Amino acid sequence: MIPRQAASTLQRLAKGFPILAVTGPRQSGKTTLCKAVFAGKAYVSLENPEQREFAERDPRRFLARFSDGAILDEVQPARVGKAQRAHADRPA
Repeated sequence: MIPRQAASTLQRLAKGFPILAVTGPRQSGKTTLCKAVFAGKAYVSLENPEQREFAERDPRRFLARFSDGAILDEVQPARVGKAQRAHADRPA
């Protein structure tokens, strides 16, 4: 992987924020970057119809599976935004 300046920024921001959104053009390496920076986190693509359906049907239960955090890819078609905020705002 090409070293990215964004990697250190992601690591720094992750210390202060429970949710990070990485945006950019298609095929620019967003997923590769996140997988490298957060290698110990679960990875779920919501392009997978079963995962997307679960996330939309029961977003709280979907997110509860990732108590240590996760990389959620292709979240734009799924409606999990409000649940993500509530999950992040819950007391530890």
